[in-house]
Amino acid sequence: MVVPRHRLRLIFAALMLVSLIGSLDQTIVSTALPTIVGDLGGLSRLSWVVTAYLLASTVVAPLYGKLGDLYGRKRILEVAIVVFLTGSALCGVAQTMTELIAFRALQGLGGGGLMVISMAVVGDLVPARERGRYQGLFGAAFGVSTVAGPLLGGFFVDNLSWRWIFYVNLPLGAVALAVISSVFRSEHVAQRARVDYLGAAVLTAGLSGIVLFASLGGNTYAWSAPPMLIMIAGGAALLAAFPFVEARSSEAILPLELFRNRTFSAASVIGFVVGLGLFGSVTFVPFYLQVVKGHTPTVSGLLMTPMMGGLLVTAVGSGMLISRFGHYRPFPIAGTALATVGMFLLSRLNAGSSTATAAVYMLILGLGIGLVMQVLVLAAQSAVDHRLLGVATSGASLVRQVGGSIGVSVFGAIFSARLGVELAQRLPRGAHAPTAADPAVVRHLPPAIHEPYVAGVAASLHLVFLMAAGVSLAAFALAWTLRETPVREKVVETREELSRAA
Repeated sequence: MVVPRHRLRLIFAALMLVSLIGSLDQTIVSTALPTIVGDLGGLSRLSWVVTAYLLASTVVAPLYGKLGDLYGRKRILEVAIVVFLTGSALCGVAQTMTELIAFRALQGLGGGGLMVISMAVVGDLVPARERGRYQGLFGAAFGVSTVAGPLLGGFFVDNLSWRWIFYVNLPLGAVALAVISSVFRSEHVAQRARVDYLGAAVLTAGLSGIVLFASLGGNTYAWSAPPMLIMIAGGAALLAAFPFVEARSSEAILPLELFRNRTFSAASVIGFVVGLGLFGSVTFVPFYLQVVKGHTPTVSGLLMTPMMGGLLVTAVGSGMLISRFGHYRPFPIAGTALATVGMFLLSRLNAGSSTATAAVYMLILGLGIGLVMQVLVLAAQSAVDHRLLGVATSGASLVRQVGGSIGVSVFGAIFSARLGVELAQRLPRGAHAPTAADPAVVRHLPPAIHEPYVAGVAASLHLVFLMAAGVSLAAFALAWTLRETPVREKVVETREELSRAA
């Protein structure tokens, strides 16, 4: 599809905007949770405010990818934006914790399509040789949202209200929707297609079991509790049955031919490991800054600017280099190597480390993440036919998000177990320490308890970052298996009719 340059820029700005607000809502709520509980109550269901969005957005991603392939991405993206904005508005007016959790799930049903469809639209509008620079910007937006989300959440709570965390989406999303509706012309799909409802149900139920197990384990339920064992066993069984269901479907939600493609399979495995190691452990960087170094949430967000800056530089720069030279394989290799070094250096931090030292280590980690992020999605897109562009994009994004969800829980469990050991060894006999490492509570501990407590947290984080470095090293080894697929000069058009309607 040939699009005038000025129109492409306008469409791309709108796509970036919807992707940014969709990914921000995965993290922006975290710093506001204590305030939300104080207002609405429901402390026992606190984790569901995050889990509801994460679960809903994860399980619907493959469905959005397939529906975009079948019915045109403009229509599906408009539906996703409307659902997301409706959920955001309802979250802002929620009066009980039950209402907020339900509306967060609705918001996630829309948010799951924002990033996936936006990246697939770039594949429709931009020749493959030029796609790297655009996908690099999406990677930068996703990475920035991971760091900026808690910072913005803290700002709104301190200066306005926690409800503005959701209200802010409304004007931004409305602008993006107006631009996409008026400027973007999508492919018209003349054929009638059957949606693979059985495959979608099996995949959704299987992923729900895995994500719920990862999100609630060690928090809401003990890992060995019967509900947790049912979740993981049921999720694993359904995912194991999924390929057999798809083999019988004429319009598979995730076609099995994708996984017979070595480039797509390699990109997916690398993406899962990267999500597990990098995004599972990056969440502990602000924890180090707040608990060990004693900074406020707002200041800790600002201190993570080096990571954000490094990610921006390499995500955008790698995209431009891929567009210029047509090769993407070196970037995941270099990125996972840098990320491994960054994680190892972070594991050397302690209570006495300077902020400047931490900033350098975060910069190295950010440089590595930026080289990996969207390059894997680009590799997956380049390796498949255009008719599979949507499902390839959603599949590559899905495995990374599931890996991140599992990683947060796994590293959280490692941290909690190690912290118990460290505190038992360091605290004076009979001393009462907080059961949860709440930064506000830790700052007010008496000196006799504060110093050994902070040292114990730093030692526990050492193990977390060291194990994350090991996972990143595994991703580095896997990155060498990624096969270079020639980046085509032009987008292959597989449908004959293009819609002329705005």
